Amino acid sequence: MNMTSDQTVSGTQVRRRRAVAELIRSGALTSQDELVARLRDQGFAVTQATVSRDLDQLGAVKIRKSGAVSYALPETLGDSDWAGRRLSGLVAEWARSIEPASNLVVIRTPPGLAHVIGVALDQAELPDVVGTISGDDTLFIATRGSAKAAALAKRLRDGSP
Repeated sequence: MNMTSDQTVSGTQVRRRRAVAELIRSGALTSQDELVARLRDQGFAVTQATVSRDLDQLGAVKIRKSGAVSYALPETLGDSDWAGRRLSGLVAEWARSIEPASNLVVIRTPPGLAHVIGVALDQAELPDVVGTISGDDTLFIATRGSAKAAALAKRLRDGSP
């Protein structure tokens, strides 16, 4: 049976993501660079961008435990609000500004990161969010009204979506 290149990439991607999950479960990983190095030790040719996408797809979040920061997977967090925790972490790390504008909330990020927060918002399924539109460095969040937008902006700035 001949595999197409899509099937090969897909199989490699699945194996790599399994390896990422196992590395997260087996020990404290504090950075994407550390994860890249460990994956390369296992024979995976990866870049930091690939690892970032893998972490996003796995729903991995950075948590602080006993003063140390490390990655964790949703099933290891011990609560059902992993999407909210992930969103809070991403907003804290990457949002440069969060401003309400009528029924919208506008988040500015470094280039290339607006969609990361947008995906996390979609996964968090916040009741007042109607939808999101992500550009390169700007995210628009449509809410159910201007009061809801102001409240959401405040919650996001405070770290409690």
